[in-house]
Amino acid sequence: MSAGGGTKAILAALGANAGIAAAKFVGFLVTGSSSMLAESVHSLADTTNQGLLLIGQKTSKREADKEHPFGYGRDRYFYSFIVALMLFTLGSAFAIYEGIHKIGHPKPLESPIVAVIILLVAVALEGYSFFTAITESKKIKGDASWWGFIRQAKEPELPVVLLEDAGALLGLVFALLGVGLSVATGNPVWDGVGTLAIGALLGVIAIILIIEMKSLLIGEGANEGVLATIVDELAAGKVERVIHIRTQYLGPDELLVAAKLAMVPGLDTAELATAIDDAEARVRAKVPVARLIYLEPDLDRSVAR
Repeated sequence: MSAGGGTKAILAALGANAGIAAAKFVGFLVTGSSSMLAESVHSLADTTNQGLLLIGQKTSKREADKEHPFGYGRDRYFYSFIVALMLFTLGSAFAIYEGIHKIGHPKPLESPIVAVIILLVAVALEGYSFFTAITESKKIKGDASWWGFIRQAKEPELPVVLLEDAGALLGLVFALLGVGLSVATGNPVWDGVGTLAIGALLGVIAIILIIEMKSLLIGEGANEGVLATIVDELAAGKVERVIHIRTQYLGPDELLVAAKLAMVPGLDTAELATAIDDAEARVRAKVPVARLIYLEPDLDRSVAR
């Protein structure tokens, strides 16, 4: 993912969510709608989340040091994991609590037209943020489905923003339905039902993100296509075959490759060193994110002597 593309999507979401959060909270103060309050907290959490993603991008660029010899690339995964936790606690848990409370103690809405206007404006702003995230994601998604992109992406920011924005748009629909049904039926319980639906939706999205970010945080290897490319490039020249290989992403833009190679027999030390250097160069040419490569020549013990 281009850093610029991810930052552009984050900034679009940050601006949209900050304005939406303020407008929704004013709407809650005017109408007393629990759906509006839940959506206010949701947008406030999203705004904070975008700030955390930007912090992760910045801190991940720190140079490697003695304490962290492989650098700080996983900071982006860490802050994305925190974002998922915040979405669950500040967004989902609060909305579920508020929805249950409103269903048990319903109160009539005041000036519901204000809530409707604010929610429609929020839909437009969230739509812009979502469109920006989709546009930037298409640049790196390739032929994968959207679900496949979310599951397989090694760059955490765009999947996070995509799911947040999709959840925000659906949450706004639930809020509109809750307010609309409350007005149409004269029963404010529907506002609580809408709030509860928002909480459930955010909970599902948060759990998906927690699972995916945890996987990235503890370390994922290259996918099958990238791994096959690396093996093909290693097993060329004076390398007979790859005996053993392990890969792991140290960050979205840095892949560690460690492999044992069976070499052509009879190479002297200089020829062996040159063959290893050539193998590294071939891999880096095809897979630029493979920045750390450790190759060890070894005997191919699977071949009968």
